Amino acid sequence: MTETLSERDDTRKPQRTYAALAANENREDYSLRFAAQSFRRWSPFVVATTALGGIAYLADFAIGASIVLSYGFTSGVLAILAAAVVIFVTGVPIARACATYGVDMDLLTRGAGFGYFGSTLTSLVYASFTVIFFSLEGSIMGQAFQLALGIPLPIGYLLATLIVLPFALYGMGAVAKMQTWTQPIWIAGLVLPFVVVLVREPGRFADFATFGGIEGAGSGFSAVGFGFGMGIALSLIGQIGEQADYLRFMPAKTAENKRSWWAAVLAAGPGWVVLGAAKQIGGALLAFLALGAVGKTAALEPIAPYLEAVRPALGPAALTFAALFVVVSQIKINTTNAYSGSLSFANFFSRVVHRHPGRAWYVLVNCGIALALMEFGAFGFLNKILGFYSNVAIAWIGAVCADLVIAKPLGLSPRYIEFKRAYLHKINPVGFGAMVIASAVSIAAYFGAFGEYLAAFSPLLALVIAVALVPLLAAATRGRYYLVRPNLVSGPEADQDPTATHNCSVCGDAYELPDIADCANQGGAICSLCCTLDSSCHDMCRTAGPVSLPEPTFRTAG
Repeated sequence: MTETLSERDDTRKPQRTYAALAANENREDYSLRFAAQSFRRWSPFVVATTALGGIAYLADFAIGASIVLSYGFTSGVLAILAAAVVIFVTGVPIARACATYGVDMDLLTRGAGFGYFGSTLTSLVYASFTVIFFSLEGSIMGQAFQLALGIPLPIGYLLATLIVLPFALYGMGAVAKMQTWTQPIWIAGLVLPFVVVLVREPGRFADFATFGGIEGAGSGFSAVGFGFGMGIALSLIGQIGEQADYLRFMPAKTAENKRSWWAAVLAAGPGWVVLGAAKQIGGALLAFLALGAVGKTAALEPIAPYLEAVRPALGPAALTFAALFVVVSQIKINTTNAYSGSLSFANFFSRVVHRHPGRAWYVLVNCGIALALMEFGAFGFLNKILGFYSNVAIAWIGAVCADLVIAKPLGLSPRYIEFKRAYLHKINPVGFGAMVIASAVSIAAYFGAFGEYLAAFSPLLALVIAVALVPLLAAATRGRYYLVRPNLVSGPEADQDPTATHNCSVCGDAYELPDIADCANQGGAICSLCCTLDSSCHDMCRTAGPVSLPEPTFRTAG
């Protein structure tokens, strides 16, 4: 007879003791797990404020300037706005799912059509997003250090990396405090240059509206310019993953907090792109105004146009204020990049090597790779990096979104998010296949295989293919690759209070039911992380059948 959990608890000591960093959830932040209800102690407002603090980045200024200077005002601004619409629409279901189920982007991807190992690819895609943008934002901070203090760029890049480590290492608690304290300074610094321009030179807004770019694009509309500009702006679609890393800490939605919950989810989830698009257009405006004074190269570096805009109002203090604004902005965003990147790297390596030394170690990995990119001059290849990356990122986001809004409502996939190894196929051809096919076709288009127009619109091609393929593949496979067996512990059939807990038979800690699986190898309950790290079970639970567990308790989760 199979042993039950209660029998094994009486006779066994925990088989795994996590390293100090991995065992401390105040730093670990449930990095590879469902975020326990007992840990979600912040209000919707605090979670939203923390998540929105992560969009303080000034790469928006540089991206907007690059698009409009290359393709002119009409094509450039329309491209930015069109990309914002796509990002907002695809972000709504993802934000809702992460906030509802308490999962990050990787766990969501597992259960939204990619499978247990299929989502390792997207973990790398997402990790690369955080590394790319950490390096871009760090480059901007290094430029501020050079302009304000005369610090050489290589040393400035190192300082820009080191300064965010204390916040990223200490997790959600430290990040929430930092984002809240710095928000007033950042908001004041953000609006100041535009107020100065509006008061002193209101006529320049009209001049900007007729700007034709500096590469001969002209002030009229160009479909090719619009497509390439949209592709650059769509590279930011992966930002929803960083927002989701905070939204998983949203408290449960209740009748009392329903309005504030939805307001926070929409504002901090897809709502980031509203401010993001405004910043891109604003960055393009400042670059246009500073073009004659600083030249093209400096106009693409946010601090120089910003300084030119505020100098008339602040005089000698302008440089100090501009540098302070840049540093505060970059600390806010690169803390988020380092934090989110550590989650993705941890998710990837825990499944590949079955080891987890703690999220904090992967903060160092993320920052180290980003620092190397800074030192190699990644900022100078901004358009090419982002244009290529957007083809892969949008295929991933499109596939996840299609599962949530098409496959699940139609009953082609489970209506809930299952992320635990014990219940998932290694690879689900629905989402994984849709992403790979869409990425391959769109990358070929990007490099000109199908002509100039499809090269310009290759990210949209990736989105259309991914969204179309998900329901088609789900129907063709009859959804049988989503679950390898039913979840009788916390799935819809279980009908259990999700805040109840079981003790993991491997590590001995108590976790809420959504983080627990029944383990045939252990003959009892196992938490999702111990299940991930087990390299000896050979997935025997897939064929051995369910294990009977005793009634759960209601102790505070681990």
